[in-house]
Amino acid sequence: MKKNENQRGDKTITLDEFLAFMDSGATLEGESEIHQMMHQLSEEAIRICNALNTCDRKPETIQALLSELTGREVDASVRFFPPIFCDCGKNLRLGKGVFLNSGVKIQDQGGVTIDDGALIGHNTVIATLNHLQDPARRGGMSARPVHIGKNVWIGANATILPGVTIGDGAIVAAGAVVTRDVEANTIVGGVPAKYIKEVAIEK
Repeated sequence: MKKNENQRGDKTITLDEFLAFMDSGATLEGESEIHQMMHQLSEEAIRICNALNTCDRKPETIQALLSELTGREVDASVRFFPPIFCDCGKNLRLGKGVFLNSGVKIQDQGGVTIDDGALIGHNTVIATLNHLQDPARRGGMSARPVHIGKNVWIGANATILPGVTIGDGAIVAAGAVVTRDVEANTIVGGVPAKYIKEVAIEK
């Protein structure tokens, strides 16, 4: 059992149970125990992000705070320019050499993996949650993970929507809205993002 727990009545939701539920793709109903746990984790993430965005910028401080945010050890090679924002943190995985530019917003409740060497541009939004379409259940949500491959470059002001996988070496143009998977070593752009061309690879 991990430290984060949400107590309502006789029920206790552990962090492991929360993550297992979110990773299952099940519908999250508004005001449920899982929903309450999600809000608790968000408040914790806000606190840690505030500390990250105002810290002394020493590498050891950044590494410690990113590790606290994610609940797992983050490599010292991960870098960011403040401010960054994260809605949960505990379902975020950051590979070695990842760089997050100023204004990046990560909604990781549904799971976000950013592999080694990925570069995430200014004001990029990575989303994993959708509200339900039924107005009577609009407070409910569904979650789908996002996976950003190795050495991906995402341009400024891009939006990555739930369920998207971006293949290794791909480039997402500035301002793109990515609604479907992106093949490795391809360039996509536009709203919604579409294939433009192959990445130029030097031999």
